[in-house]
Amino acid sequence: MSSLWNPWHGCHKISAGCLNCYMYRGDARRGVDSSIVKQTKNFDVPVRKKRNGEYKIKPGNEVFTCFTSDFLHADADEWRPEAWQMIRERSDLKFLMITKRIDRLHVGLPEDWGDGYDNVTICCTVENQDRADYRLPIYKAAPIKHKIIICEPLLERIDLTPYDIGSWVEHITAGGESGPEARICNFDWIMEIRQICVDNDISFWFKQTGARFVKEGKLYNIPRRMQHAQARKAGINYKR
Repeated sequence: MSSLWNPWHGCHKISAGCLNCYMYRGDARRGVDSSIVKQTKNFDVPVRKKRNGEYKIKPGNEVFTCFTSDFLHADADEWRPEAWQMIRERSDLKFLMITKRIDRLHVGLPEDWGDGYDNVTICCTVENQDRADYRLPIYKAAPIKHKIIICEPLLERIDLTPYDIGSWVEHITAGGESGPEARICNFDWIMEIRQICVDNDISFWFKQTGARFVKEGKLYNIPRRMQHAQARKAGINYKR
């Protein structure tokens, strides 16, 4: 089972992968400001209880965290300690978060963090070689128990071979960019990432083609509703 927890909402663009982010598109449709705002009504979701004293989120659930923001965003520094406290309290849940700000992991970490909490997976996004070269050395050295690389939106060929990923990465996800202004994703780039996963026995998920997908030199414009299905149809996911 899985649950969603967005303790705050909003973000600021910091790299090429942010250009057409789904969060901004969704906010624009609803007329919502994308500045960082604490989600007061949802902030304590992980520790809410029923009348009988049981937690509303059952033990063992995976909690997708901060998917309409970035957990490590500077504008959320004042709220993050309390969020960490709830994550610590719910050691029976598995929290997963994705960040483009892995260089801020050290800010406000709990005193008992050590080499990471067993129940926390922090995923690092790398959308091009420039961000891979900046973020991955930091990510590799970071005290995190469970590490996943997210190559999405994949904007160009990325060479992951310099980073010895077989020794520290559990999984890699790759996919193209969605939305009306989507940039091209090339199937060859996806397959290169898959191959390094196979070579290092790391699980791999081709999440989505994106809206503009190139395969064997031909450009395909793929509707949003079909982008995940077409990725599955490729049959290239790899389980270790």
